[in-house]
Amino acid sequence: MPGRMAGRVALVTGGAGGIGEATGRLFAEEGAAVALVDTDRAAVEAASAGIVRDVASARVLPLVADLAQEAEARRAVAETAARLGALHCLVNVAGVRVYTPLAEAEPKDWELILGVNVLATAYCCKAALPHLRAAGGGTIVNVSSVYGVLGRAGMGQYDTTKAAVLGFTRALAVEEAPHGIRVNAVCPGGTITPYHIHRAAQRGVSEQQLRGSRARDNGLFGRWAEPREVAYPILFLACAESSFVTGTTLLVDAGKSIL
Repeated sequence: MPGRMAGRVALVTGGAGGIGEATGRLFAEEGAAVALVDTDRAAVEAASAGIVRDVASARVLPLVADLAQEAEARRAVAETAARLGALHCLVNVAGVRVYTPLAEAEPKDWELILGVNVLATAYCCKAALPHLRAAGGGTIVNVSSVYGVLGRAGMGQYDTTKAAVLGFTRALAVEEAPHGIRVNAVCPGGTITPYHIHRAAQRGVSEQQLRGSRARDNGLFGRWAEPREVAYPILFLACAESSFVTGTTLLVDAGKSIL
């Protein structure tokens, strides 16, 4: 049977690992041709090769770009459409973190995190819109965070950018509805990714220890999410099953936002 993304082309940013790689893999399993974009050439090529190895007939295009530069975002989108034949779906996953209290925030960190977490999303959407409009029924899914709706200490710059993504998503949904484009956001809770595993290892914390470290701090289930558990809600918002859903914020957080 054809998959839920059969015949569609998707571009996924932050595609070298974690939620981005899991989304690209799931989309390929569901029949999409997928472009994975990241700044890390070796990692994005390895992620693409892994999907091609594991998913029969998968079409995966690895691209390297600094999406915080508008010209690079335009290039990545244009190359996706040219090489894969169209563009039906954009998933903005790429993001960076800064671990600094707001009272100590430095201008260079604001510029970095706003560039990657907000401007790259805006630039990719702008570049993708003509292709999505031409394809008909285009979809955009922006990855925010549960901390886009909650407050906490120590990561205010990150949380500010994730709240901005939600406002951007709502505004773009209103503007693009006349063109048949749906725009939604997913807010993951704590999700275990290679980034977190590597960062923990630098502190001498094993993956097993890391996995057991969130019992009191990650929602009602007391554990990390796996990237694929976030990819499935993204798939829902990207495909026709959510045809009457736009401008929404979907919390994928094991209930953390209600505690």
